[in-house]
Amino acid sequence: MTIKEYSQEQLAAQPIGYWTREAANLAIGGLRTALAEETLTQPHWWTLNHIAATPGTWTRTTLTTKLAPFDDQNTDFEALYDDLTTRGWITETDNHLTLTEAGEAGRTRAHDRNANVHTRMRQGISDAEYAATIDVLRRLVANLGGSGDLP
Repeated sequence: MTIKEYSQEQLAAQPIGYWTREAANLAIGGLRTALAEETLTQPHWWTLNHIAATPGTWTRTTLTTKLAPFDDQNTDFEALYDDLTTRGWITETDNHLTLTEAGEAGRTRAHDRNANVHTRMRQGISDAEYAATIDVLRRLVANLGGSGDLP
């Protein structure tokens, strides 16, 4: 991939809204496309990761409360949990959610697909540059009244 170089003055004059929206649309679109290959949505992905990280601690209600603020797809979380249960990817014991072996296998496949998107997205960008970008964006968000804390 070849990318044209610009002066610092030219770059500093660029509209942040355009570039952040374009980056977000392409990154989210790439991840959603990768997840769709596993017949998953982003909320499926979030659900699987949260359950995997702390098995048996999430209920449908507590997980929905945690994930709903990040959802821009108008997700019916009850239907999502039912879908994962029907697939045999999660089980419920005493109202607490746990991944099954099939669920962990599906989560791992989805992780690998997402990792490919992240690798492509970060080509030619060092960890230091990426971290600096995230830090600048956190500050922009905080300066505009949002939370600069990591999710």
